Amino acid sequence: MSRAHAGMTTQDIKEWTRTQLWDQVPISISVIDRGFNIVEANASFTRNYGQWHGRPCYRVYKQRSERCEHCAAAATFADGEIRVSEERGVVRDGTQTYYLVHLIPLVRPDGEIPFIIEMSTDITTTKLLEQQKLEAERLAAVGQTVAGLAHGIKNVLMGLDGGMYIARSGIERGDTQRLLDGWQMLEDNVARISSFTREFLEFARGRTPVVDWVEPERLAREVVDLFRETAHLRGIEIVCLPSGETKRARLDAEGIHTCLSNLVSNALDACETSDGPPREVRVTVYDTNGSLVFEVADNGMGMDYEVKKKVFTNFFSTKTAGKGTGLGLLTTRKIVQEHGGKVSFETSVGHGSKFRLEFPRSRLPQLADTDEEEPSGEKPRPRS
Repeated sequence: MSRAHAGMTTQDIKEWTRTQLWDQVPISISVIDRGFNIVEANASFTRNYGQWHGRPCYRVYKQRSERCEHCAAAATFADGEIRVSEERGVVRDGTQTYYLVHLIPLVRPDGEIPFIIEMSTDITTTKLLEQQKLEAERLAAVGQTVAGLAHGIKNVLMGLDGGMYIARSGIERGDTQRLLDGWQMLEDNVARISSFTREFLEFARGRTPVVDWVEPERLAREVVDLFRETAHLRGIEIVCLPSGETKRARLDAEGIHTCLSNLVSNALDACETSDGPPREVRVTVYDTNGSLVFEVADNGMGMDYEVKKKVFTNFFSTKTAGKGTGLGLLTTRKIVQEHGGKVSFETSVGHGSKFRLEFPRSRLPQLADTDEEEPSGEKPRPRS
């Protein structure tokens, strides 16, 4: 404590905090009533959002004409819980801003909640840096992919040359079987180059995520159902193990479906090359420590150290030689990162692998209409 404050009493400190700290803290603080009108605000809030006296918080924060559909404040008024919500709004000059808001109820002795304090921290710079980092990583990956593209196409062209040679020699010799073998090689390699080109273009171009409230367990079941017949034909059991308590989440359903499909496809291939029945692929969904988690595990052949090092490198495929382009796991990691999540895995040779997609719920992408908080007590809506 400075010399000027050395003689201050506890009461002096409380008074100084009450009169000075309110306007000196570098965060925007406002107090709203049950009608969602702002009844008090500090200097930082006034500087950032302008005129607020008696105006609704949704008009001041977001320039909306009506209350947000998924309102965190409404939920706190209803249950008295302290909440933290990542929001998107507009400051007084019309600039879009991202902010992290803590909602703290002011509770009377009788349990009534007349007011809520909202403390908002501007995280716009952090969000922009995150977006720039993701874009830079995507472009870097595209550059690396282009560098390896010639190698991939060269391998396919060699297959086409081989197929043409066998087909031509079959015609010259009048050998129908040799002709059919050559034709089959041509078909296989044309299919490979078509798949290769399509996956490369999709990876390089990317897509704009379409975010909505999604039921993660239902999404996992859809992927399992999609691969169930394929797994059965290969003699592999595939099961979905939802926790039954996983909450809805803001996700790009198509993107996460792609991620799970890539992982399940790899897991089936790993099991198919394994000699140890019963072979099984398990898809698990659950919530833990504020994060949504998907896991895809198999008891297939697993990966050794050298393979583990290459899992997320361009054009490296975990599939049997000639079956994969190597872009599946890269695409999966890109989509997961776009959701603020991370991909991890553990593996053991001869015992299988487990891939884990972990999404901190506080970092999930926002909805297009900026309404972030899931309505309290509302039954889950089916995914369209």
